[in-house]
Amino acid sequence: MAEAHQAVAFQFTVTPDGIDLRLSHQALSEIYLSGVRSWKKRIIRVKNRVISGVYPASPSSWLFVVIAILATMYTRSDPSMGLIAKIQEHLPVSQMSTQCQAVVSAVVFSTMLWLLLIFTMRLCLKQLLSYHRWMFEQHGKMSTTTKIWVALVRIFSGRKPLLYSYQGSLPNLPVPAVKDTVKRYLESVRPLVDDAEYERTNKLAAEFESSLGKRLQWYLKLKALWASNYVSDWWEEYVYLRGRSPIMVNSNYYGMDFQYVTPTPIQAARAGNTIHAFFLYRRKLNKEEIKPSRVPGTVIPLCSAQCERIYNTTRIPGEETDSVQHWEDSDYIAVYHRGRYFRLRVYQAGRILSPREIEFQIQRILDDPVPPAKGEAKLGALTAGERIAWAKARREYFSSGVNKRSLDCIERAAFFVALDDDERGMMADNSPEGLDRYAKSLLHGNCYDRWFDKSFTVVYYKNGKSGINAEHSWADAPVVAHVWEYVLAADSFQLGYNEEGHCKGEVDSSLPPPQKLSWEIPSECQEQISRSLAVAQALADDVDFHVFSFREFGKGKIKKCRVSPDAFVQMALQLAYFRDRGTFCLTYEASMTRLFREGRTETVRSCSSESSAFVRALEGGEPADVCRRLFRAASEKHQQLYRMAMTGAGIDRHLFCLYVVSKYLGVDSPFLKEVLSVPWRLSTSQTPVQQAELFDLVNYPEYISCGGGFGPVADDGYGVSYMFLAENMINFHISCKHSCSQTDAHVFGSKIRAALHDLLHLLDPVYKEPNKERSIAEVKKDK
Repeated sequence: MAEAHQAVAFQFTVTPDGIDLRLSHQALSEIYLSGVRSWKKRIIRVKNRVISGVYPASPSSWLFVVIAILATMYTRSDPSMGLIAKIQEHLPVSQMSTQCQAVVSAVVFSTMLWLLLIFTMRLCLKQLLSYHRWMFEQHGKMSTTTKIWVALVRIFSGRKPLLYSYQGSLPNLPVPAVKDTVKRYLESVRPLVDDAEYERTNKLAAEFESSLGKRLQWYLKLKALWASNYVSDWWEEYVYLRGRSPIMVNSNYYGMDFQYVTPTPIQAARAGNTIHAFFLYRRKLNKEEIKPSRVPGTVIPLCSAQCERIYNTTRIPGEETDSVQHWEDSDYIAVYHRGRYFRLRVYQAGRILSPREIEFQIQRILDDPVPPAKGEAKLGALTAGERIAWAKARREYFSSGVNKRSLDCIERAAFFVALDDDERGMMADNSPEGLDRYAKSLLHGNCYDRWFDKSFTVVYYKNGKSGINAEHSWADAPVVAHVWEYVLAADSFQLGYNEEGHCKGEVDSSLPPPQKLSWEIPSECQEQISRSLAVAQALADDVDFHVFSFREFGKGKIKKCRVSPDAFVQMALQLAYFRDRGTFCLTYEASMTRLFREGRTETVRSCSSESSAFVRALEGGEPADVCRRLFRAASEKHQQLYRMAMTGAGIDRHLFCLYVVSKYLGVDSPFLKEVLSVPWRLSTSQTPVQQAELFDLVNYPEYISCGGGFGPVADDGYGVSYMFLAENMINFHISCKHSCSQTDAHVFGSKIRAALHDLLHLLDPVYKEPNKERSIAEVKKDK
């Protein structure tokens, strides 16, 4: 077979004169260069571990301490208070001179002192990073304590940290007191139930707090003492990996390309630049040259642990639970086009292929006329269907032979690439459904042309548009968004294209062509593929999407009203939902807990007594000054809830972990069962712009990402993602299900628009909503 032939480094034949070896110098050269690259990475990895291990000090500081101690010895002073002499007495080497022994003893003491100083500095930094009162202070009014704290953080943070330098100094996520969590939970459900139901819930909570809660809390505190984070491993396993329903739509999420521009209309060229940029980011990641993420506008670092599994990572299906498999390195990507799978090597002679060379290789795949093998075209549907079915099929049909080799190639790839024949984005006909179709395509495609198990899949469309679909278990959206921002910026502002729209540079035409993967798929497996596809297709067809840009105002105007933009949008969502359904619902807003080691997310329960009081007052025709006062109270409450979630005082992760402990102990809790059974009918998330410095929005305001989104969490609810762009624009991604007669993404979108206008008019009476005709014209212009 051709594939096996290419993989052989040398050939031999048996002759009467002996064995005749014919060495392939190119293959041996590739083996040598691959080994050199691997050893270079190992050396860099060891060096970075040393640098991060001694941070906030530096390895060179050891020499400074040694010289300082040796200098004091020559001044006949003893800073060790006799310890150097004690070390000298116990040195195992007696052949040294007395002076040499003294120097060695001084070096040993200096090293011990240096390590003690490092430990002290890291302990101090950890204690400093455990201080969170700065977050609760009024904006623009910093207390003296916080000013001193900021200065100390700067001192103990060292200089030029690597990506993982802060990991050892980040505090552990604290375990809240049961009584505090129960109290906050009761506050969160008060606006959602009547008096009788609230009284019943109150009794359940009191009984839990006084009895079972104390026992479960003891086990949780024991875990918190032992583990780096008492939530994250259980969250990954029980929320993501043990889920047996399809991860397509239900778990995976997507990110879009630039909204108004397409850097090149050539599909292969766009792939060439961005794939090259992905590997540039991976190289920076391996060298830990990426700056640690920080809380915007501060020096406070965030946990970078999730970055470790961005590349070379796949979710492996299992019958009871899935697993996340990460490989150290991979020098190729897996590519899907028209039902065929290819392996495309991105390294040649120890270097990353240039964008032009990657474009050349991608074009080879696009031009390849070979049809897919029997059963190959829709193979990816297995990753889109039920997990148990995929696990069984994987064990039965892909555990040996050619199928295993090809599957290993996909799963071990740096990431997955899908080349689509469709055109997506804001189309020339200004169709208002263009972005809606674009979102659905990125979220689920045709249900078989993505590999949903890969850490992320990059999709390239025929008109040059691109996008990304990411698996959720290994990391949260901000980590993927950080990579995507870098790639988009590098594509347009660093790499660029020539006048014809092709990648810059020359092509080495001797590059070996991409290798088509081979499959031998029996009829039984093809039947399972069809069943998985049917499940996935029904799920995809049920998703209703609406993506729109709100351009009448943005965070600039909202800030002038002295309101948090996030709180403003959340209040608008509460108002829109009440107008849509005539009631309130349990609302999920994602917040991060990356202030702590291995932190992931926490829930902000945005529907509060304060927000419901404001909405009822506004809809009840109360005077404007009353509504404004209630709005301010609701916004401040939301900000308070958000800060508490970020600082480890949230509700839902604590209750979730208590529930897991109860399951391990085999005890039932009516209270915990009820808490975790209520659906999130309004699930929301803000997509932040993390690297605004990469985009010149003053000179190139059209280079704005359209953001990203996700599927609905509840069958009768909405999923809403929003993104503040520059100062005057907010993008919304709304999802729900056609099967629910009470939900409609476009109707809910119109109610969000109206709510945003009404809130701004309330805060700024001078503001007037554009007339209907102008709004429609603006929307058409946007699309």
